[in-house]
Amino acid sequence: MSEGNKIVRMANQIATFFHSQPASEGPNGVATHINKFWEPRMRRQLFDLIDNHGGGGLDSLVLEAAPLIRRPPPAEVPPAQAAATAAP
Repeated sequence: MSEGNKIVRMANQIATFFHSQPASEGPNGVATHINKFWEPRMRRQLFDLIDNHGGGGLDSLVLEAAPLIRRPPPAEVPPAQAAATAAP
């Protein structure tokens, strides 16, 4: 299973739980859970799916919660890797 598929599955599991709660708690509940328990790398992957792939496969409650989820800073590229990919 690819990393993107894992992120979709995990996010949708959280949304499934919050679908059983009052509708007013859904987006905030999903965002709070992801903000508390997902490391920046996972949140970065989630936003990559949303920003670059249209959020395909994500539950609508996850997409509704996205503006409430803390967006992590871009991943730092190790200096050796940055030098190898720099244009001559």
